[in-house]
Amino acid sequence: MTNIDVNLIAEGIKKAIDRISCEVEPSCAKAVFAARDCEKNPTSRFALDVMCKNIEYARNAHLPVCQDTGMVVVFLSIGQDVRLTGGFLDDAVNGAVREAFAPLRKSVLDPVSRVNTKDNTPAVIHTSIVKGDEVRAEIMLKGFGSENMSAIYMLNPAQGLETAKDLIVNTVANAASNPCPPVIIGVGLGGTFEKCAEMSKHALFREIGSKNPDPSLDALEIELKYRINALGIGAQGFGGATTALGVFIESYPTHISSLPVAVNVLCHCSRAAKFTVDAGGLRDE
Repeated sequence: MTNIDVNLIAEGIKKAIDRISCEVEPSCAKAVFAARDCEKNPTSRFALDVMCKNIEYARNAHLPVCQDTGMVVVFLSIGQDVRLTGGFLDDAVNGAVREAFAPLRKSVLDPVSRVNTKDNTPAVIHTSIVKGDEVRAEIMLKGFGSENMSAIYMLNPAQGLETAKDLIVNTVANAASNPCPPVIIGVGLGGTFEKCAEMSKHALFREIGSKNPDPSLDALEIELKYRINALGIGAQGFGGATTALGVFIESYPTHISSLPVAVNVLCHCSRAAKFTVDAGGLRDE
């Protein structure tokens, strides 16, 4: 049994938020620069150039890369052989968010009264028990210009995978310029209503350019990226070659009478980080 202080997890989350609020995830930044360099549409290339300059300036000046500092989403994979000490885990996570957002825009409010919580809490926290004696954390700042363009579909088996593919592409087409393209698309296939939505969000933590370990899903990702880019929406909706920087899919077995499909849309600013806490302390990934 390994004792892990929740305050060490909170320290990692606070450090991650301070960094990713100002720094785009490296593989995403690389993809945006590559999209600019190969773009032939002059207006779209101009938009991509502005994005590249913004990414560089925000990182160098340590200023928020987007005015929407987002809602904090945390996935915690907790080893079965871990004993958490030092307080309640959720309190530690939200305490870290509260501290990290002191200099940042607070965007979280009650859905009924619309009264702002004034500290960007609570975070959305997903926990899972896994094998091992460490805690792995994945943190994302999710802006809602893109989140609002996301969708979930409960299909019947007769509609099949071809309908699912059409809906994924149409979700991006209907979003058009709203999510600040070029976008990153996370897809959840299978499970239940909530499981496919969770998978679609978690899929967004994949590095751009990485291959899906499942060959059939990898082929599907390639096909969907090609079809989405063929829409010609381009950077900020100005047209051009790159509408999607990446498409990432997670799947899970589902019921014989259903095919749940969730599409989570992310803008060109992926703000995500990962770290691990074990007996040796805190390690960034």
